[in-house]
Amino acid sequence: MRRLAARGAAGDAREVAAPAADGWDSAQARSPSPWRLIGLCAIWDTGVFLPSAAWNGVSSGVERRRLNEAKKLSSVQEVQLKRFEVTRPQGLGNKERGRVPRMARQPAPPWVHAAFLFCLLSLGGAIEIPMDPSIQNELTQPPTITKQSVKDHIVDPRDNILIECEAKGNPAPSFHWTRNSRFFNIAKDPRVSMRRRSGTLVIDFRSGGRPEEYEGEYQCFARNKFGTALSNRIRLQVSKSPLWPKENLDPVVVQEGAPLTLQCNPPPGLPSPVIFWMSSSMEPIAQDKRVSQGHNGDLYFSNVMLQDMQTDYSCNARFHFTHTIQQKNPFTLKVLTNHPYNDSSLRNHPDMYSARGVAERTPSFMYPQGTASSQMVLRGMDLLLECIASGVPTPDIAWYKKGGDLPSDKAKFENFNKALRITNVSEEDSGEYFCLASNKMGSIRHTISVRVKAAPYWLDEPKNLILAPGEDGRLVCRANGNPKPTVQWMVNGEPLQSAPPNPNREVAGDTIIFRDTQISSRAVYQCNTSNEHGYLLANAFVSVLDVPPRMLSPRNQLIRVILYNRTRLDCPFFGSPIPTLRWFKNGQGSNLDGGNYHVYENGSLEIKMIRKEDQGIYTCVATNILGKAENQVRLEVKDPTRIYRMPEDQVAKRGTTVQLECRVKHDPSLKLTVSWLKDDEPLYIGNRMKKEDDSLTIFGVAERDQGSYTCVASTELDQDLAKAYLTVLADQATPTNRLAALPKGRPDRPRDLELTDLAERSVRLTWIPGDDNNSPITDYVVQFEEDQFQPGVWHDHSKYPGSVNSAVLRLSPYVNYQFRVIAINEVGSSHPSLPSERYRTSGAPPESNPGDVKGEGTRKNNMEITWTPMNATSAFGPNLRYIVKWRRRETREAWNNVTVWGSRYVVGQTPVYVPYEIRVQAENDFGKGPEPESVIGYSGEDYPRAAPTEVKVRVMNSTAISLQWNRVYSDTVQGQLREYRAYYWRESSLLKNLWVSQKRQQASFPGDRLRGVVSRLFPYSNYKLEMVVVNGRGDGPRSETKEFTTPEGVPSAPRRFRVRQPNLETINLEWDHPEHPNGIMLGYTLKYVAFNGTKVGKQIVENFSPNQTKFTVQRTDPVSRYRFTLSARTQVGSGEAVTEESPAPPNEATPTAAPPTLPPTTVGATGAVSSTDATAIAATTEVTTAPIIPTVAPTTIATTTVATTTATAATTTTTESPPTTTSGTKIHESAYTNNQADIATQGWFIGLMCAIALLVLILLIVCFIKRSRGGKYPVREKKDVPLGPEDPKEEDGSFDYSDEDNKPLQGSQTSLDGTIKQQESDDSLVDYGEGGEGQFNEDGSFIGQYTVKKDKDETEGNESSEATSPVNAIYSLA
Repeated sequence: MRRLAARGAAGDAREVAAPAADGWDSAQARSPSPWRLIGLCAIWDTGVFLPSAAWNGVSSGVERRRLNEAKKLSSVQEVQLKRFEVTRPQGLGNKERGRVPRMARQPAPPWVHAAFLFCLLSLGGAIEIPMDPSIQNELTQPPTITKQSVKDHIVDPRDNILIECEAKGNPAPSFHWTRNSRFFNIAKDPRVSMRRRSGTLVIDFRSGGRPEEYEGEYQCFARNKFGTALSNRIRLQVSKSPLWPKENLDPVVVQEGAPLTLQCNPPPGLPSPVIFWMSSSMEPIAQDKRVSQGHNGDLYFSNVMLQDMQTDYSCNARFHFTHTIQQKNPFTLKVLTNHPYNDSSLRNHPDMYSARGVAERTPSFMYPQGTASSQMVLRGMDLLLECIASGVPTPDIAWYKKGGDLPSDKAKFENFNKALRITNVSEEDSGEYFCLASNKMGSIRHTISVRVKAAPYWLDEPKNLILAPGEDGRLVCRANGNPKPTVQWMVNGEPLQSAPPNPNREVAGDTIIFRDTQISSRAVYQCNTSNEHGYLLANAFVSVLDVPPRMLSPRNQLIRVILYNRTRLDCPFFGSPIPTLRWFKNGQGSNLDGGNYHVYENGSLEIKMIRKEDQGIYTCVATNILGKAENQVRLEVKDPTRIYRMPEDQVAKRGTTVQLECRVKHDPSLKLTVSWLKDDEPLYIGNRMKKEDDSLTIFGVAERDQGSYTCVASTELDQDLAKAYLTVLADQATPTNRLAALPKGRPDRPRDLELTDLAERSVRLTWIPGDDNNSPITDYVVQFEEDQFQPGVWHDHSKYPGSVNSAVLRLSPYVNYQFRVIAINEVGSSHPSLPSERYRTSGAPPESNPGDVKGEGTRKNNMEITWTPMNATSAFGPNLRYIVKWRRRETREAWNNVTVWGSRYVVGQTPVYVPYEIRVQAENDFGKGPEPESVIGYSGEDYPRAAPTEVKVRVMNSTAISLQWNRVYSDTVQGQLREYRAYYWRESSLLKNLWVSQKRQQASFPGDRLRGVVSRLFPYSNYKLEMVVVNGRGDGPRSETKEFTTPEGVPSAPRRFRVRQPNLETINLEWDHPEHPNGIMLGYTLKYVAFNGTKVGKQIVENFSPNQTKFTVQRTDPVSRYRFTLSARTQVGSGEAVTEESPAPPNEATPTAAPPTLPPTTVGATGAVSSTDATAIAATTEVTTAPIIPTVAPTTIATTTVATTTATAATTTTTESPPTTTSGTKIHESAYTNNQADIATQGWFIGLMCAIALLVLILLIVCFIKRSRGGKYPVREKKDVPLGPEDPKEEDGSFDYSDEDNKPLQGSQTSLDGTIKQQESDDSLVDYGEGGEGQFNEDGSFIGQYTVKKDKDETEGNESSEATSPVNAIYSLA
């Protein structure tokens, strides 16, 4: 079973009649109250109109004249608005309201809408005259501008011109206009007309005319007999969209990698057009960090790449008013590059620029130029700062503010971080900003000084002022800006200086003061404040009214509310001077305020919790010096609607009958409606279902009937809900727990807590469980709170199983309890329930005493007695106090006692460290607690008076000594002996010129001990030592100073051990002397060993003198790494060692694949390859991720080769990582793991190399056989480029091979010592099929080996070819 926690409600139901009046127009206060005339301010809550009256005190007449500042009104209205939010009545639509239901929603009558509109306008400072005809005809009002065009009014030249000006007033105002500060005679221009009952101008161009003729500055005047109101000065401009000038644009030639700016220079339009770039085929230009559009419309290239030629670039301008787009002639780019082939694979290359041969450059700014600039922005506008930089690679842009952080709530980055936008700029945003452009080549920054100016803005805008005759008031016009604006006052549109004099009016700068106002003082005042950046114009009228109180709400309203709800009775009224409002019940003479009633400043009467006895007739009376008015409200209290028998979760088989119960208790005077929902949607009652008042029956249950069913019991005032879930099983199916397949959650909070069976020491608490959210409730935790000792703090009281919803709680005497319940399931705990009502138990004497009683001295002549105070549940009565007793132990003297209300007491004038018996007994107004047990405490301690004697020191080793001493007498301790303590310090080192720290250290020996050990000393040093006795007070006197010397020890580890590998042949080692030699240094011991993967070589040991700190190791194995262990030694032995490893070789650090490169191989008569050569091949061969297949068409494969170049290796492209230097006592294997063994020792690699060598050998044999046949071999049609002048046989497009038998192949030249020269090492697979001109042709024929180079003379080539060329070796075999 689950019950919904939310009991719905729809608001206060009220029977209302037609209104008699609405609100009145007033935004300025009048003394003595901060309100003016109107008491109506409504809250629109769930369809209920809640009017309010807002004033206190009765005006004593015109003699009581006080200044009344209009500027106070806005703050008062804000307070009023907040008060409405706090005091508005709430129902039980949310769970915070407990059991009190909300009132039902009622449709509002027409007068309510008018009053609501009045409230909104009054809170905003613009007051509406009540719409009641009798008040409308009686009350007058000067004009007020209600609608006008914007100051900068831009119009479309294709449409008629409309300049708006609307105003209100009583009588209705008339209108006239000025143009460029001169009277605008509308009647003389047939195109210009004015709307009826309005000042809006309409200029019609259907019969011809040019809109540009009407451009200028317009101002509207609204006038009636009480004054004249002015509109803003409206600047009328006609939108313009000029054409782009025709121009022929030459192609833009730029070097790849250089910066470029394509200028847009759009024609000036009104307003400015929107700029965007597209190609001539109307494809948008893709923008990124490298290519982007600036705020000025130009297109910036931080660096130009070859792919930028693939399109042209056209600037487009879109004009808002004319809805046209104009396109500039496109730019065409011509990019000069060193790599004419635009390989798309390089576009996302990690180093795109170096791959294309573009030189890298440090950043420089394209916009703005230079290192500094300035910018001015107006307050409230958006600040846009822009920095666009060039450079290779493309720079990153970062923004900073000097002396502070960027405003995170207003700052955002745009255009790939090239622009910084700060919205709604204020004065705090001024300062210096700088953008930092950086790439890997460097960085540069540009500083922008931002100055924030301000057009005028209101501090205190003048408000309409409504006064009673003879009252005082003031108009305030305060504005700020940068520079400071000037203030000009006008009355009825004329400067105040030229207006007729008024003795009741006084001008004091930005304030006009009115004294003893009369009916003739009515007028409209204008305040104009301006500076160089703009102006503000405000109208405020002064109106003088004399009106007796009137009630604005219907009479004899009926309000029905639910029991225990909170409600508020409102009585809207109107009058001048401001009336006061009082409330009475059932005609009683006493004013209602206090207790369950609360009267707010606005006159509303709130009843905090409705009870049955609150039912009755309430009367509100409004009074001022001109009379009084009253109204009555009848309040009826109804019982809440409750579902006391809720539907249960059920599991039923298909075809059976299910009944869901829903029994309801409600107020008999209200009409009850019971409805059902299925899965939160209205349930359709078909022929298989039967709905009764207290149940729902489903016949022949089907699978579609499965789901949640909600019973909704509602009246016109409130409602209650309860939900159950029906699970339908198929025939012969095993019932399963439906909760397992549904999402689980924490349970909802329990609700409707109720206290019954009230007794002196117990009470029964009952609650309604909340929804378990598909996880059964396992436990309930009952908590309590009391309001005497710890108000607001909740404590656990007891715990009960989840099947219980009622429990008898054991209570303590004299506690004002309040309970709440928390439900727990396997997911977690629910929110606590709303608190129950309070229940106070009767008092009794305490049944226990405070615990944790202690007696300790805080000074040498006192003892502080402390204890843990008792909580509210153990006090048992009011005025809880403690009887404290003490006496010296074993003296049999009388007890001393004192009564304390706190939790401590200090006994003074005590001997030093004497034991006391202590007792603390609880007492309240009902009696004393049980007799307490005694606790032993001690008075305060004093410093020890004696030091340890006969202190003996024995040196155990180089870092430790043993101590022995005689104990001190107990009476000299003067307290509790905590420990013996040794203070020692290092006086000097036995090594000359070695500075040592003489900081004192200590070693503690707790308890009454006679010996101890001091360790962690420095060897080879002179020490001094003293001993003291320590008690709770502190140290005693020091013993005689002892001196001792520690023997020599082993040194600490050498510092900053560094391993560097400048080349592949040597490794340099450097180190610093140990921090602590700990003796006379004899030298250093270095042990190192070569390793390759899991293979470890023989360890080599080197000994050095104590002054040597460098050593160079000659590598014997170019592939292996080395592990070095270094330690320092004295005559005692070697000290702590430090271990480092040589940097990983490049082929381990970056194992990038590369094409296989074979060294020259000599084939003997037997065709066997020597073992030495085979080893060289294995050591220098590299792996490629794209193996070369001879039958593929010639292509260029970009690879990165990583190899270690040895004496027998061919030329390779080597990428070497910088060496990594590590330090410390741990072994660091940077950029190296055991899985990265040398690739040359892998079996699969050796097999692959053998296969490739065999394949090349077979290929060479086939080529030799074809060549040996003689004749001419046609290849000209197969070649991609014509032969050069060095090719002697080009007549017929073929080569004659018969004369080439004795010529060496290119790249086979070697020196006399058998090493291959790097610049001539071309005898690789590059010459046999990859790269250069040596390629396999489309038919598989081999071409490149026959292209003979002339870099060396024939003699040198012949000398080397016989020794190394595999092709010549094949010739000799043939």
